[in-house]
Amino acid sequence: MDSLIDPLAAQLPRETQIQAARLAQDGFAHAFRLTLETPAAERQPAISAAVKKLNDWIIERNPPGDANDDAQPALRAAMLLSGLVQWGLAYTQVFGAAAMAGLSELVGGLRVSAPDATEMIQRINDDQAAALSFKSELRKAIHLALWHSMIEDAQQESATATLQQLGGMMLRLVESMPDLGWIIVAHTLADIQIRCLAHQLATSGLAQEMTQALFGALNQQLPADQRAKIMAGATQTVIAWQQSTRNTTSH
Repeated sequence: MDSLIDPLAAQLPRETQIQAARLAQDGFAHAFRLTLETPAAERQPAISAAVKKLNDWIIERNPPGDANDDAQPALRAAMLLSGLVQWGLAYTQVFGAAAMAGLSELVGGLRVSAPDATEMIQRINDDQAAALSFKSELRKAIHLALWHSMIEDAQQESATATLQQLGGMMLRLVESMPDLGWIIVAHTLADIQIRCLAHQLATSGLAQEMTQALFGALNQQLPADQRAKIMAGATQTVIAWQQSTRNTTSH
């Protein structure tokens, strides 16, 4: 579906977009851990190595047969920078700005080596469908990471703060991408339900309470038309997973 509506699909195939989202996630996680676990003086060489790794990916070319043009490196850099910044914004609300020191260094290093990315970031942001596979993979990963953080939290106050952050992100996504954002939110809610069923997560206590509160808040605050599409889409995905699981175990 993404390749039919994404105006950047020829330059950025779906596989490249998904890879960009996962590299941004890995880069953020690496920088986050370094900030928490490594003294600043020792962190810098590791951040520099991470910048080099991402830059090497930026200048790679698509496989033969895919569209190659001069804008491709800037588009790759734009996805990485956009992804890293979005991870940072989401986690700053939960862990504070001080925990983002390594991420700031990583983003700064990439900006120096990719000065043309700013225009491309705007190009991606201006069109809901532009780099849709990247946006979907990235936002779903952020949502799920925050959800896992929320259900692992034993403190009511901090878990509630994460709940408010997560719910607010989903509502803003639907508002900023009124035509396509609901698809990403539906995928996220389906994944949460599937993970609960498959791994017996959030089955009791505060974790269950927070998860139920998330679904309840979205059900109340989403516009009616978006709510209907999101809940129906999530339900269909969960039912399809259940049927697939039953078919697998019956053979």
